[in-house]
Amino acid sequence: MNKVIIGIHGLGNKPPRRTEVRWWKAAMIEGLKRIGKTPWLPDFELVYWADLIYEKPLDTSVQNPEDKLYLEEPYIPGAAQLAPPENHEFRKKVMEFVEHRLDGILLNEDFTINYSALTDKIMRRYFTDLVAYYSDNLSHADVSIVSVRERIRHRLVEIVQKYQGREIILIGHSMGSIIAYDVLTFLIPRATISQFITIGSPLGFPVVQGRIASEWKQAGMEIRRLKSPPGITGKWINFADLRDRVAIVWQLAKNYSPNAYGVSPEDKVVVNNYSNGKAENAHKSYGYLRTEEFSTALSGFIGEVPVYKKSLAAILHGF
Repeated sequence: MNKVIIGIHGLGNKPPRRTEVRWWKAAMIEGLKRIGKTPWLPDFELVYWADLIYEKPLDTSVQNPEDKLYLEEPYIPGAAQLAPPENHEFRKKVMEFVEHRLDGILLNEDFTINYSALTDKIMRRYFTDLVAYYSDNLSHADVSIVSVRERIRHRLVEIVQKYQGREIILIGHSMGSIIAYDVLTFLIPRATISQFITIGSPLGFPVVQGRIASEWKQAGMEIRRLKSPPGITGKWINFADLRDRVAIVWQLAKNYSPNAYGVSPEDKVVVNNYSNGKAENAHKSYGYLRTEEFSTALSGFIGEVPVYKKSLAAILHGF
């Protein structure tokens, strides 16, 4: 099959790359099985960038919760029975009110940011890795020339260019969605992506929008509304759990205009059922990757699985 899945992870330190790849794939396979589809994936590559900010990855062998390398939220399969759908209408109204107030307080009509000291404090509190991403300071002594932001972006550029000519679905979780947006918009705008999937994305947050607009202005362009990346040819689907604090401004369709292909965000509310057995986390990537809505979109991208692949999947996953 001439299709490929590219993922880019989000905020915070991660387990080693090999482990994170295995867990992303396990979550997607779990979701496909839940909706009755063949548990098989085409080629998958994860853009792993945690090592550019953190000196050591999280360690599954560390047992002390106080250790900074303790892995608190490993991949764990979800409950056999999913919780019934919630009525989100009241929560939606509250969040729309919060979004309106945040926009008015933190962002001007020309996308300049108000109260920079306040917004910097918000970033440090809720979006720690964004501080490093938007800073020109470096986190590692051995990185003396190129900024963290440029190195993170370059990793995604390399992978996307590697698969040009193939049908790509690009999945960005959390801060990974910001990195993906920036790369597709500013660095490789001619690269084609069949589908762009954002999960738990902060792309609607006023501070993030202000940063994106600032980069547009640095390129000499004045904008009245943010634009969808030019190379998305099929769909941009944004999945958000309304309990996810990172995706508090979840309606991206209000903020990003269509590109030349007519593609703009389609916002879908989901229930992220991730739990580590002690506490739930509605922002966790593994929970998003197995939701019914995401799995349906992924299955639609994969299409018909060849017979021999189905047989192999049946053996590997007991399908």
